Amino acid sequence: MHGVTVNKYLQLFRTGNAVMGIIGVTVAAFMAAGTDIADGWVNLIISAVIVFMFICGGNALNDYIDYEIDKTAHPERPIPSGRMARKTALYAALVMLGGSVVVSLLTFDLECILIVVIACILMIAYEMALKQRGFVGNVTIAVLTGMMFLLGGAVVGDAADNVIVAMMALLVSVGREIAKDIEDMESDEGDRLTLPMRIGPRKAAALACVFFIAGPVLSVAPMVWHSYGPLYYTVVIADAIFVYCAAVIFSSPHKAQKFAKLAMVVALVAFIAGVFRF
Repeated sequence: MHGVTVNKYLQLFRTGNAVMGIIGVTVAAFMAAGTDIADGWVNLIISAVIVFMFICGGNALNDYIDYEIDKTAHPERPIPSGRMARKTALYAALVMLGGSVVVSLLTFDLECILIVVIACILMIAYEMALKQRGFVGNVTIAVLTGMMFLLGGAVVGDAADNVIVAMMALLVSVGREIAKDIEDMESDEGDRLTLPMRIGPRKAAALACVFFIAGPVLSVAPMVWHSYGPLYYTVVIADAIFVYCAAVIFSSPHKAQKFAKLAMVVALVAFIAGVFRF
């Protein structure tokens, strides 16, 4: 019985995503501190706990809000399968999100605490209202993506060290979110009023293009400022993929959002490699 209880919470929290979040914030901290990252090992552990709790809380809140949709889309999840009461999921979400704020106090860093508090407010607002509102929801998810890089910088020194990568992540994430909404227009009908539904898929695709191009344009800044070593220049590979996404989104939004995900990984590798100077 105990194993079944543990399993349903693991499924509610989608802990695999939370572990990926820990990897993400650690990488973000490395981008900011470089090889001196070990000096801030205490805050690194704290940030890992914060991100883990935040993502678990967000996923639990998602299951609480979307329980009707999940009856069809994800019937195996704890609430629609009858293994967990909806109210239990809400309590779990509040404990995890609130806990992430409490744990952030252990950093004794106002910048870090504010990032976590704002992220929790945005997550709750997104799940409660904004995800049904199309473009505002797209931007909210993108902002949360960028804030992970700011948190990584804050826990080892200064969030400003990761502003460029955070902005790049934000911009291209908006483009990818719009591409996903174009792809999902039919399945979203009746549940959400997305940007493509409001303005049409072609106009939405044109707007996504702007964001896919804005990210690569911003990637030039570290080259001008010599913020990273020569290996950072491999970011042009990611830039080329983002440009491809902008070109292909009109004919295949599915391909655009899939390649955008690949480009994000390539860009991340470029930033990590750029930390090393020769």
